[in-house]
Amino acid sequence: MSSQAEWMEQNDRQLTAAVARIRHQLEQLARPVADDDEKKEESGWFNWSGQDTPPAQEEEQEENAVKRQQIALEDRFPPALTLLAKSLGLSEFEQNILLLCAAMELDTRIAALCAKVQGNEQKPYPTFALCLVLFADPDWQSLSPRNPLRHWRLLEIHQSGIQPLTGAALTADERIVNFLKGINYLDDRLTAVVEPMGRQQMDNGLPSSQQENVDRIVHGLQATDNNERTPVIELLGHDTVSKELIAGQAAAALGLNLYAVDLKTLPAELGELETFTRLWQRESLLLPLALYIRIDGAAEAEQSRLRRFLERSSGVIFLDLEDGKTASGRNSFSLEVSKPSPEEQEQLWTELLHGRTEGLPQRLAEQFSFGAAEIRRLAGTALEQAAQNEQSAGGKIWQLCRLAARSGMEQLAQRIEVKADWDRLVLPLEQKDLLCQIIDQVAQRNRVYEDWGFRQQMNRGLGINALFTGPSGTGKTMAAEVIANELNLDLFRIDLSSVVSKYIGETEKNLRKLFDTAEDSGAILFFDEADALFGKRSEVKDSHDRYANIEINYLLQRIETYRGLAILASNVRTALDKAFTRRLRFIVEFPFPGLEQRREIWEKVFPAATPKADTLDYERLARLNLTGGNIHNVALNSAFLAAQKKAAGEISSPQDTECKVTMGHILAAARMEYRKLDRSLNEADFRWQEPTGGEHEG
Repeated sequence: MSSQAEWMEQNDRQLTAAVARIRHQLEQLARPVADDDEKKEESGWFNWSGQDTPPAQEEEQEENAVKRQQIALEDRFPPALTLLAKSLGLSEFEQNILLLCAAMELDTRIAALCAKVQGNEQKPYPTFALCLVLFADPDWQSLSPRNPLRHWRLLEIHQSGIQPLTGAALTADERIVNFLKGINYLDDRLTAVVEPMGRQQMDNGLPSSQQENVDRIVHGLQATDNNERTPVIELLGHDTVSKELIAGQAAAALGLNLYAVDLKTLPAELGELETFTRLWQRESLLLPLALYIRIDGAAEAEQSRLRRFLERSSGVIFLDLEDGKTASGRNSFSLEVSKPSPEEQEQLWTELLHGRTEGLPQRLAEQFSFGAAEIRRLAGTALEQAAQNEQSAGGKIWQLCRLAARSGMEQLAQRIEVKADWDRLVLPLEQKDLLCQIIDQVAQRNRVYEDWGFRQQMNRGLGINALFTGPSGTGKTMAAEVIANELNLDLFRIDLSSVVSKYIGETEKNLRKLFDTAEDSGAILFFDEADALFGKRSEVKDSHDRYANIEINYLLQRIETYRGLAILASNVRTALDKAFTRRLRFIVEFPFPGLEQRREIWEKVFPAATPKADTLDYERLARLNLTGGNIHNVALNSAFLAAQKKAAGEISSPQDTECKVTMGHILAAARMEYRKLDRSLNEADFRWQEPTGGEHEG
């Protein structure tokens, strides 16, 4: 028989004996006085039959022997009542009260005996008044709300109207009755609020950087003096997965079951919050529990609720915080938690890929940031898919990493479907050389920073960032696409409407979340119209100016420390803060395209599948003073004009089998573009006469 089964068997015996004792005391108290006097006369000392040992003495000896046996048994198998009393500080009198109330659930004879003792058939239940008479060493303080019976909600008091407290019906809490029976579980009233996290297990252990945090937590809690409140463990950082993993490992090392709660789900009403707090505190004493509280996005009222909960509770509590600004109202210690270091990630990739892809583990570790469990999952999936399709694992795992890393970013920014390549990008040679340097620095940053020791000498400026400046439509977005395509990375356009907020402090919070998520995704950030976000700091005239400047200062710091590539696009370079432009790694000027560049753009603007007339005059089109973006608009609109005429059956000659994009269509679309740009028109520039003699006016 297992030790648990033995304990359950002994606990049942001891509880049965305790209930029998309670029943016997009630029977004794319920017996009529006349019967007691008669029994005394029959069994008095003057009727002793001459035995060597008086009957009373024999009973006392037997009772003492039973007590000694019971004490020895309880030392080996302490009953649930003893464990409860030790955990919650119950006196012997309070234990008897609780036993009487529990006996109501366990023995059907108790109710009738209670009514008989109280001389009222309408009172088949225990009361404090009954307990004060029934048990030895009664203590009036046991009725106090501050004493364990009521403080820990062990009893329910059914008091109605003007009924005195001592006459109110008492029942034992269902959870406590089950505990006395040896059935230990989390109170049902808490399961609707908290959720089990389970014991986090890692077959191969945690990376050393994370295991150090686990060891610090365990050592810190074990070193806490018994007379001190257990400190709150504040886990700082944006990587919730790593924080939950570390909390789970620490709880497992301490033999605790970890539960989680979202701060927003804690009861808002003070009475309900107090009940929740006391129940959790009670459960943490009856069960080996720890609590993990998620704080993300908590409002001030919710933080006040958190402080109230922490002030009134003890036990092991983890707080999931992005920073240390949330005051816990209790002694605490903080730990910075992050994903495994790039070196640890590279080592793990190397072990899992078994050296099949030389150089890839280093590229994966420097470009993406995953936890150990996620790396194992991705590597396993990639190797399995590669084996099924007889493909190389290198390209497969890179794509899987991109897909896994982009999930968080897609909620914060717009992903641009990258289509442009070097062939489509028309720029002067100087600008193309700068773009190539950006690509090379992203690809070689790990060698320069790590292998060549620059990271050890620099504490800022390690991020790679660039400013693309120039008139609208000169190719800034297309250049960003080319870079993303060349590096095989995702490109995200930052939506300013989702970042900038009129509420003080909200913009900074949104930016922090954006950059933290982007750090892990390895994505390229593209801030279009960046001057709206990275503008000049203004003179401080009120609190709003001060906070606006704080936001810009924060941006300067994050752009510098962002380990990925950040590209800012602005039509007006001078609109940006000078301190910001000084810290940029690259500034690429996108000039208005010249005549030769415009001709090249016109030659490349139509897709290969677009039917075009052989008479397109690229020299004349290049003389139209338009940017690449405007040229793209004209080409698209001219294609629609041609498609509309085809649908309407307007074919230029019987020999045509399909309608083509002609100079007439293009010049007509160009006239519309000029009007949209509010430019002066010379109608002669937009007339075109086909070589066959047909005259077309745009």
